[in-house]
Amino acid sequence: MAEASLFHLPDYPVPGHGKVWTAVTRDRAQLRFASWHPTVRPVRGTVVVIQGRAEFIERYSETVAELRRRGFHVLTFDWRGQGGSQRFVRRGRKGHVGWLKHYEADLALAMDEMRAKFPPPYFVLAHSMGAALCLDASRRGALPVSRMVALAPMLGLSMVARPRAASRLASLLFWLGFGRAFVPGGGDTAIATKPFAGNRLTSDAARYARNSALSAAARELCVGDPTIAWVRTAFRLMARLAAPGAASEIGVPTLIIAAGQDPVVSTPAIERFAARLKTGQAIVLREARHEILMENDEIRQRFWAAFDAFIPGEDAAAPSAGEPGERGLVQRLAGGGDDTPAPGSAAAVP
Repeated sequence: MAEASLFHLPDYPVPGHGKVWTAVTRDRAQLRFASWHPTVRPVRGTVVVIQGRAEFIERYSETVAELRRRGFHVLTFDWRGQGGSQRFVRRGRKGHVGWLKHYEADLALAMDEMRAKFPPPYFVLAHSMGAALCLDASRRGALPVSRMVALAPMLGLSMVARPRAASRLASLLFWLGFGRAFVPGGGDTAIATKPFAGNRLTSDAARYARNSALSAAARELCVGDPTIAWVRTAFRLMARLAAPGAASEIGVPTLIIAAGQDPVVSTPAIERFAARLKTGQAIVLREARHEILMENDEIRQRFWAAFDAFIPGEDAAAPSAGEPGERGLVQRLAGGGDDTPAPGSAAAVP
């Protein structure tokens, strides 16, 4: 396990005055946490930043700084098996988790740390796998926050042509004892260090190069491709959220922001899910790829406009995301007032 500290690279400054520590889950996994105080007053609450697969705390330095300038405390952590948290395979570059309950324990610990150390109101800003886990936790009543912004949640995989067959194969290989093996063709190379041309993550060459340099320098924080067990876990999570009634069980007011050019997760699946939310909506940023927070300035400005319209520094008594007036405000700010309806309850913005 990496030391409980933050990695600093001269060209990738990590926000100063942060606190770093480790905490232990109920099943004894050690997770790396980090937090920062706001840089302005009044304090508007606490935002918990929830990563996706293969990410680590330092990659969100720009986002952390932007949240602090908005008056928020920021809390974040590394999932088990990645970043500076404990890994459970000898070959540490494997992106591995054994069971869905392990991620649930990680998120439960994060919520405990949030309530014990930071002031309300509480908000979540989650990406991809982390967003899907937060949606499921809300469905189960295990996400004690006022509002959630879910970026490109992992509700379906665009890169898998036959998901049912892939899910069955992953389960078969898992039960045959291959859970800790890489997926076929997988290896140690971190996705963020692969060439920019044709990448799935962002259209912003400068931010991609910066993240690539960070991943190359902080090799101990990176993982490569996932294991069979991780794939099985991902399909089980997606199946749970695809069940009839799952979306309507989510009680936390939620804004889902999808990427129109996402080659990783399925934007149509996100739109179908959003259409069934009782206290939420979705907007689609047409030109964005999977990592919206790592995108170009224009796309990020639309994201922050939607975030600022949706996340008030108020208590949970604020109007829900499903109220028409608020839906219009979010869409106008995200799209500059030129919104085009997309399938379901989503709005597609340029």
